Amino acid sequence: MVKGEKLAVISREIQLSNEIRLGTGELKSGGWRRDSILANTLEALIGAIYLDSNIDLCREFILNLYKSHLDKIETSDIKKDAKTQLQEYLQSRKENVPVYEVISEVGSSHEPEFTVSCKVDLFDEVILAKGKSKRKAEQAVAKKVIAMLSSNELKN
Repeated sequence: MVKGEKLAVISREIQLSNEIRLGTGELKSGGWRRDSILANTLEALIGAIYLDSNIDLCREFILNLYKSHLDKIETSDIKKDAKTQLQEYLQSRKENVPVYEVISEVGSSHEPEFTVSCKVDLFDEVILAKGKSKRKAEQAVAKKVIAMLSSNELKN
């Protein structure tokens, strides 16, 4: 419910793109349609409502925004992302949490590629993965680590 994709969907539902002021470059490139801009704008709006009013009015605003989405949630459909799964796996075995580090960021600001490492005490090596955002790279490397852990469990 708080992922960028969902925030962008809600932004589109309330036609928030009609209220966004963008620079010439973003206007020409269709920035008002970009999920990241829509999601960030909605987050900023929620923050502004909180700062300008109080938590109760902010909660009411959020619940109204999310009402139709909350009504459709099936608890069986809720899946944890790879980083959460990895952290819970390690903590359940009394292991240290994984350490993520951005190794590199290449490409333009519109199409970056991040390389992220993940160090887990159960492995000697550092695991690497790439993604179009820091978050996606961290998720990708966490998936790799989970696969390695699963493979090791099958061998034992």
